[in-house]
Amino acid sequence: MIIDAAELDAAHAYKLLIGSIVPRPVAWVSTVSAEGVANLAPISFFTAVGRKPPMVSITLQPQADGVTLKDTFVNIRDTGEFVTNLVTLPQADAMHGSAFGYEADVDEFEALGLGKSPSEVVRAPRVEDAPISFECVVDRIIPVGDDKVDHVVWGRVVRFHIRNDLYLDRGRIDTAALPAVGRLAAEYTLVENVFTTPLDRALLTARDGRRMRRLDGRPTDWSPIDTKVWSPSGATTAPGR
Repeated sequence: MIIDAAELDAAHAYKLLIGSIVPRPVAWVSTVSAEGVANLAPISFFTAVGRKPPMVSITLQPQADGVTLKDTFVNIRDTGEFVTNLVTLPQADAMHGSAFGYEADVDEFEALGLGKSPSEVVRAPRVEDAPISFECVVDRIIPVGDDKVDHVVWGRVVRFHIRNDLYLDRGRIDTAALPAVGRLAAEYTLVENVFTTPLDRALLTARDGRRMRRLDGRPTDWSPIDTKVWSPSGATTAPGR
């Protein structure tokens, strides 16, 4: 299948991107508004972009109407600060729930029953049980796309918060101890195996053509993209977990 990108609207291009760039890390982004209301949102257009100073990038689309800016972006733009929190399996339900479009005056930590941990430099709180969090200040904001409603945000990491048991000698992270949650199209995946190459040929042969094992009991070809609850903004259509 060869598809001319120029013939696609934003929603169809989005489906191809999120189904092909997998797995994607999830930044559970906490912010506060100019009025002091805390917000949470999962962002899977997330990566590192620099080392010295350490910098990360998140990309935010507008709300489902394709025009209205999401509260997360408005808060980042207005305050110049945000926190990225790593999501592990026990937090997956709450993380997914935070994708709902709450009103701007709703504290999403309170709505989802999540505890807050104070940050050292920025005003935005950290998620209390997150094993790793980055406090970030905005380095630059880049409008992208034909209509300039998507925004790339580069954040300079000013504080790393690493759970003590994960911080090993020589400053590395014990990644095998992290049941990290990633994004597959409109679903999630659990990072639970590790390897280096080369792998045994028998193992490769045994796994050839095998579909992913689902943890939720649904058929292996099921996707929320095929349902009415899916939104090309990445938001959920029901509040709570």
